[in-house]
Amino acid sequence: MLSVRSSAWSAPLLLASMAIAFGQEVGDPAAGKQLAEATCLGCHGAQNTSHKAPAFSAIAAMPSTTVQSLDVFLRTSHPTMPNLILSDTDRGDLIAYILSLR
Repeated sequence: MLSVRSSAWSAPLLLASMAIAFGQEVGDPAAGKQLAEATCLGCHGAQNTSHKAPAFSAIAAMPSTTVQSLDVFLRTSHPTMPNLILSDTDRGDLIAYILSLR
């Protein structure tokens, strides 16, 4: 049986997961661009040649890039990427920005 405490956060998580599963946009691309410029473009910017991180435009162009694949990737630790802890809103905005580059 779920406690009241665990069910309080599970409903929003379920709704977000459903939105991702059905391919709906989950964020604001303009806010995602601001977040990317402040946090990510040092490594993922198109002009960056010193890091091996792909530009967000290259990530957006990959056939395997979807809302769901980006959401999973951004929730998973990767040894070559800083361990960023993004809020659901920031993650959704960043995903919307990356997908807007298609």
